[in-house]
Amino acid sequence: MAREFQRGHKAKISDLTAGTDLYVGVQITGPGMTFDISCFGLDDKEQLSDDRYFIFFNQPKSPEESLQLLGAQSGDTESFRVTLDRIPASIKKLSFTATIDGNGQMSQIAPGYLRVVAGGEEVARYSFSGAEFSTERAIMVADIYLKDVWRFAAVGQGFDGGLDALLRNFGGEVAEEEPAAPEQAAAPGFAPPGGVPGFAPPPGGPAPAPAPAPAPAFGAPAPAPAPAPVPQPAATPPPLPAPAFGAPPGQGGDPAIHQAPTMVAPMTAPPGQAPPGQPPFGQVPPPGAPPAAPGFGGQPPFGQVPGQAPGQFPGQPGAPGAGYGQPPVPAQGAGLAAAMQKYRETPTGQRWTQQNPKMMRADLGQGGGQPVLARQGSMVLYQGKVDFGYKGAGFTGRIVGNATGQEMQLMRCTGGGQVFFAENAAYLHPIELQGDAICVSAENVLAFDESLQHEVRRIEGHGIPGGALFTMQFQGTGTVVVKTHGTPVVLPVTPTTYADSNAIVAWSAASQVIISSQVRLRRTAYPGHSGETVNLQFRGAPGNFIVVQPYEV
Repeated sequence: MAREFQRGHKAKISDLTAGTDLYVGVQITGPGMTFDISCFGLDDKEQLSDDRYFIFFNQPKSPEESLQLLGAQSGDTESFRVTLDRIPASIKKLSFTATIDGNGQMSQIAPGYLRVVAGGEEVARYSFSGAEFSTERAIMVADIYLKDVWRFAAVGQGFDGGLDALLRNFGGEVAEEEPAAPEQAAAPGFAPPGGVPGFAPPPGGPAPAPAPAPAPAFGAPAPAPAPAPVPQPAATPPPLPAPAFGAPPGQGGDPAIHQAPTMVAPMTAPPGQAPPGQPPFGQVPPPGAPPAAPGFGGQPPFGQVPGQAPGQFPGQPGAPGAGYGQPPVPAQGAGLAAAMQKYRETPTGQRWTQQNPKMMRADLGQGGGQPVLARQGSMVLYQGKVDFGYKGAGFTGRIVGNATGQEMQLMRCTGGGQVFFAENAAYLHPIELQGDAICVSAENVLAFDESLQHEVRRIEGHGIPGGALFTMQFQGTGTVVVKTHGTPVVLPVTPTTYADSNAIVAWSAASQVIISSQVRLRRTAYPGHSGETVNLQFRGAPGNFIVVQPYEV
């Protein structure tokens, strides 16, 4: 029986199936609407660093065929084959998306789904409908991502813009359409498409069948009274003046066009020399040569000052302060946009997103709309509809918190917007729990999903004031955001692992903790003493860990 997923829910693929050859089917429809359903193969930075792993209608498979577009079948609008054990190590996430091709918005779609089938059996299904969206034109439906093991996540995140905007969001490049060639005034009305007359004979030969060679994209035929012959390829082009386009050297074209002087440019170069600023036809400019200015032969258009953009005059806005012979000054808008680019918000469609090492964003619309609990005063920005309320610990909770030092003043964030958290420029680390548990000092907790269970845990000890230490234990499925002073270090637990109780941040709940007290009357009199009053010794099976920060509370 297929496991039903809600938006924001995640699971290990190994918990769903033991197979690695998966079928992913997407069903999405809408009145009078067509959809482009794609798969983005992203790297560890969630960017499309290799365009070959953008699987869509025009590129149906990856190089090693680990990702394949199968088309519509079995009631699915589109389907994919994903072979996990063949995906290269550079690909860390597969994002399945649907975009509208044409008019419409996602609020108009009928109920749809994304399903995962393995071994002929459906193992996962995520259902969605137009009621979950508004004016979006794209949906990031679901992810299959690698985090120690392959996992499945139901995303259901709307996205403004079509397939091009989604491609740019993932760092891909959209192929721009080539500009249309200028109007071919000299071509007769009966000339076939392609830019050169099909009846132009080669030099010295009879008129052959129409030539299918298309016109080059870099120019169009020069005005001429009659169609010009097609040039024949030559091993070494003769160093003659550039002939009229479409005519062999010395034949056809109107020589007056290329020999008449202009008001700004010098005369056409004498025979045997290339026009100024332009190498002979078919030759590569020498290294270090300045680029040719726009216009035939490297000359600027009539009346244009060299070095300026077409249609621009000295002092015109867009080149402030640029006079004749001076390099143009870049526009302030372009420079400002480029400078701010690296600070822009990181859109991922995930429940928790790290904007930078010291700021975290929580999308309350993800994860089934469950609330987030955060330290009071840690909100620095929010977008959309968000309600903030006081989260009390109750009478017993306050007593326990005061007695153990593990009291947390929390606020409850609900709604469908996005909340940004930070505190005193501390480093933030999201820790995702999948049914496991972790122990964290309350001082180091910034925010966490309300679905997580949390309680005060006592660490027994002898020879220390109070006879015990305390910490918070978080358990369940969700994310807890831990803050540290500086960049922490994560170490595996061994029988000889000790940590200062004031520097320890967190450890795996399965670890055994033993308190090592070094209280002495004159500890400076004992050589080799570390100077720490209380140390914690950790023991446990392989796989357990501790997190220590370079700071003592």
